[in-house]
Amino acid sequence: MVSEVIPRAGLSALLPGLASGPAGSGSSWRDRLLVEASELTRSGGWQSITMAKLADRVGVSRQTVYNEIGSKQQLAEAMIMRELEIFLRGVDNAFASNPQDLVAAIRDAATEVLREARNNPLLHAVLSASHGAESQLLPLLTTQVEPIIAAAGVLIRGHLAAYDVDLNEERTEALVDMVIRLLLSHVTAPGATPERTAGDIAWIAEKVLGL
Repeated sequence: MVSEVIPRAGLSALLPGLASGPAGSGSSWRDRLLVEASELTRSGGWQSITMAKLADRVGVSRQTVYNEIGSKQQLAEAMIMRELEIFLRGVDNAFASNPQDLVAAIRDAATEVLREARNNPLLHAVLSASHGAESQLLPLLTTQVEPIIAAAGVLIRGHLAAYDVDLNEERTEALVDMVIRLLLSHVTAPGATPERTAGDIAWIAEKVLGL
């Protein structure tokens, strides 16, 4: 399972809104609040969450919730970015497991992401909502995905330095951006099996790389 992979040191620092709170410190209270918010969203829906209820569930004051998280919109953003870490763990592991084969690394990374997407309860809750409070979370995975693309891009570009890529910097950036956006489109609107889709994405990357 992707969620069982232990990320390399510093992976959380790639995720805006996860590594630190509004005051600039990543605290255990913040982590607990985000875990509880995810649980409440999965069990009762986003509309069930209030700052008071979250404070009560974690055992802190409502002011602590505001200090650690900020507004409810900031809570939504931080919760989604925290969930993203699960997916980036799989990407990180795929590249580390294929140090000599970039196409295989891309294929395995895409497979892990798509498999996790099919089994992620929070993602299902967000993507299945067509109206109501849950639909307020949907733009964070569709039209407001730049923080996700930025975090994934930093991680992938960090791994690319280990491969012999015969592309200039501009083309390499285009390849990374294309793979991430294509993968995100299949996360939000899945079609074929994860293995088939990942194979197709890897094939496109292989053609771009000229391999």
